[in-house]
Amino acid sequence: MEGFWWGLLASSSLLIGAAVVLWRPPGQRAVGLVMAFGAGVLISAVAYDLVEDASRSVSGWLLLAGLAGGALTFFVGDRVIDNLGGEGRKRSTGVQGRTVQAAGGTGGAAIALGTVLDGIPESVVLGATLIGGGGVSVAMLAAVFLSNLPEAMAATSGLLKSGTRPSRLWMLWGSTTVVSALAAGFGYLALDGASPAVVAVTQAFAAGALLTMLVDTMIPEATEFGGPVTGLVTVLGFATAFGLSSIG
Repeated sequence: MEGFWWGLLASSSLLIGAAVVLWRPPGQRAVGLVMAFGAGVLISAVAYDLVEDASRSVSGWLLLAGLAGGALTFFVGDRVIDNLGGEGRKRSTGVQGRTVQAAGGTGGAAIALGTVLDGIPESVVLGATLIGGGGVSVAMLAAVFLSNLPEAMAATSGLLKSGTRPSRLWMLWGSTTVVSALAAGFGYLALDGASPAVVAVTQAFAAGALLTMLVDTMIPEATEFGGPVTGLVTVLGFATAFGLSSIG
C-alpha cells in the first residue's frame, strides 16, 4: 500500500497537467519548454538513480542486457500501439485526431494503452526504491512527478485540438494515474526479497525503456516548439533532478 500511495502521488501530476490545460491552454512554446525540463529531469534520473545504481550490483554485460531489453520492449510495444492508432499520443499539435480516425474504433484505446506503456517502467522502479526500509527515493519521486506533468500537458493540448471531450480526458488521465500507482505497488511486491542483481537488471530495463520513450516522444516535441533556449531548460531540469538525487 505504501508503494501504491507513493505511485499515486507521483502520477497525480498527470491530472494536474491536464487541469492546467483545461483551465487555460498554454501556447505550444510553453508546452515545449515544460517538456524540455521534464526530459532533463528524466535523463538525470536514468543516469544517476537507475544506471549508476544498477552498475554497483551487476557486471557491465548484464547492465547492457537490461538496457537493451528495456529499449527493445518499449520499441516493439510502441510500434504496435502506433499501428493501432496511438501514434503521436503526446503531441500538442492535434495530430491524434488524424491517427484515431485512420485507425477507426481502436485509436482512442491505443492512445490510452500507449499512455499506460509510457508510465509503467518508471512507476515500477519507484515502488522498488522502498525495498530495504529506507523510504522512497526523493529523486525518483520528483523525476516521475516532474516528467509526467509536461507529458500530460502536451497530450491534453493535442487531444483537445483533435476534438476529444474533456470528460474523456479526465477518464484517460484518471485511469492512467491509478494504473501507475498499481505498478508502483507491484514493483515493491515483485522485487521485495529479490537479489541485488535482479533489482539492478530491472533498473537497467526501466532505464532503457525510459530513454527510448524520451527520444521518441518528449525530446522531438521540446525541440520543435521550445525555441533556442530548449537546451538550457533541459540542462536546468537535469541539474534540478541531480540536486534532488544528492539529498534523496
